[in-house]
Amino acid sequence: SGGVLFASARRAFALVFGGGLFLLLRAIPVMKQEYLESPLMPADFVSYLRSSLFETLRASLNSAQVDEEPYRHWIWRKVFPQEVVQALAVLPFSKPDLHGISGKRELHNDSRHYFDADNNRRFAVCDQVARLFQAEETVALLQDKTGADLSGTNVRIEYTLDADDFWLQPHTDLGVKRITILFYMPDGPDQEDLGTDIYKDEATWAGRPRFEWNSALVFVPSDNTYHGFERREIPRVRRTVIINYVTQDWRAREQLAYPTIPVRG
Repeated sequence: SGGVLFASARRAFALVFGGGLFLLLRAIPVMKQEYLESPLMPADFVSYLRSSLFETLRASLNSAQVDEEPYRHWIWRKVFPQEVVQALAVLPFSKPDLHGISGKRELHNDSRHYFDADNNRRFAVCDQVARLFQAEETVALLQDKTGADLSGTNVRIEYTLDADDFWLQPHTDLGVKRITILFYMPDGPDQEDLGTDIYKDEATWAGRPRFEWNSALVFVPSDNTYHGFERREIPRVRRTVIINYVTQDWRAREQLAYPTIPVRG
């Protein structure tokens, strides 16, 4: 009878433990989402989330698609955990009123949004993404996979909301930007054609990637990395996150995630 009781007890424990583990695993995404939409969570959970962000990014880079034409660029997919992208996609930033004027983002500097000190305090998802790209292991990963020299640069992250009047003339990003990461967050299949336009030269269009959920177009700026956005219909709002590492010559320090702390590469 003792053996029967022992076996029964083991089965009962397994059911209770298994059920508890199942509930815990189901709760983790909910906890992460709640954290991303609130200011504070326990330190050990924050550490878990940061690890999850880095591991997801590393897996994306390890499986990245690389194209050599018209210049070397990468397509990253599944860049962040889903709950992070979902939190990014609903950030309550307002789209700028272009008043019919477009072609360069700097024409509307007064209505742009950054993962700066204020927004990193307001929104946990901004803070965590900024911390991810500031982290030494992320800098090392990016340098290894792209060949970009990020030493002594600062993280600059911009959140963009583009509507119908928006277009961008071809430009290269050459100068103070050491890497460009254009991250996409479409809100429906009718936005598939809203990817960044790439060019063989300033006047010759070469193509565009799909505007795909949780994907990014990435390149290391040089004298031929022409990209822009041809004017076309934009259903609703085109949401992207632009991540750059910029040199110390960048003047608008208030745009930076950590204005006084260069990354270590």
